[in-house]
Amino acid sequence: MKKYIKLFTVLAIIGALAGCARTVPIAKINSPVSAGHTQIEVKNAILKAGVQRQWIMSEIKPGVIKARQQNSKHGAEVLITYTATGYDITYDNSFNLKASGGKIHKTYNRWVHNLNKDIQVQLSTSTHM
Repeated sequence: MKKYIKLFTVLAIIGALAGCARTVPIAKINSPVSAGHTQIEVKNAILKAGVQRQWIMSEIKPGVIKARQQNSKHGAEVLITYTATGYDITYDNSFNLKASGGKIHKTYNRWVHNLNKDIQVQLSTSTHM
């Protein structure tokens, strides 16, 4: 019986460590925008989606938004470049997300994919023609 308890304990520790140390390739989002949207509509969709996801959004120049997401332990910054025909979300900086060698903690990718999904929803519901 002691053998099984030791085996279970070792497996639980290995599983916990594997879950904590998970890093994945840094996501780079490149999304086309359907025809008929203006650059201003794309910008507004990005800003609205970011605010809904609690990103701190600031336009640093026309066609480029810097967005920052953080909680008490982790944070990330991305650059969002956009036109009327598409947008890109690229990694800029982070803290406590184990970024190294093109990899980062999976939380970053979840944040970025959720932001992208919400931008797509905003674009699909905006009026254009």
